[in-house]
Amino acid sequence: MASRHNFACSAMAALLFSAAAAVVSAQLSTDFYDETCPDALDIIESAVRAAVFKESRMGASLLRLHFHDCFVNGCDGSVLLDDTTGITGEKNAQPNKNSLRGFEVVDDIKAQLEASCEQVVSCADILAVTARDSVVALGGPTWDVELGRRDGTTASLDAANNDLPPPTSDLGDLIKSFSDKGLTETDMVALSGAHTIGQARCVNFRGRLYNETNLDASLATSLKPRCPNPTGDGDDNTAPLDPATSYVFDNFYYRNLVRNKGLLHSDQQLFSDHRLRLQHGRLLRRLP
Repeated sequence: MASRHNFACSAMAALLFSAAAAVVSAQLSTDFYDETCPDALDIIESAVRAAVFKESRMGASLLRLHFHDCFVNGCDGSVLLDDTTGITGEKNAQPNKNSLRGFEVVDDIKAQLEASCEQVVSCADILAVTARDSVVALGGPTWDVELGRRDGTTASLDAANNDLPPPTSDLGDLIKSFSDKGLTETDMVALSGAHTIGQARCVNFRGRLYNETNLDASLATSLKPRCPNPTGDGDDNTAPLDPATSYVFDNFYYRNLVRNKGLLHSDQQLFSDHRLRLQHGRLLRRLP
């Protein structure tokens, strides 16, 4: 069990620290709010558990929200900013528009924290903790979250469009996207395991469904009724990234790739390279 937790922790920590450009001048620590807002972590955990209990899919949505924040100019909460006269936010970037969810949960958590300790806990830290608590709520590992991030005051629509790897990415593009953030191929494979939970829209897997031959035939047959051709019909219909255990944070994502059951082109690409297959093998051995 320890190896399972340590591997997951190291992968998540790699994302949080290497992408946290917005907090380079801050000293992060696990006890950052112990004096100023001692109930902060309990408030967040309780709210996340309630949200996931109400809608299991919300766990994946909150985890994805944090990833999309961190992958664009660091973990600074900028993904939460709305458009204003002086700021063009990231919510309407192509990878985010009509896709990111969970903003209302974060707003509720922020309101509870403000009632307990006004203007203390940053939104960037809220996203980091909700990501961890969402994984735990769905049966996954826990890890210590370093706290003390500062919220960004600006956002970048262009960076969100350019930096977040689309689901049609080939392996080389994926490796470059993660490398540009200081993340290794091992980090990329481990972090992609978050796709063991969550849903994908038809528009993001239709190309793989109808044009690629390395998709399990039985899975393809089951998907076609909810994602028909031609383009435009059923674009927003969803399918689970992991049909076996959609709401459990486990290792079935990697098992699916071995069986050509990766829903997204970018996911199955991770099993197309011998070196990365070895990474998958290690994960399958470590995660029961």
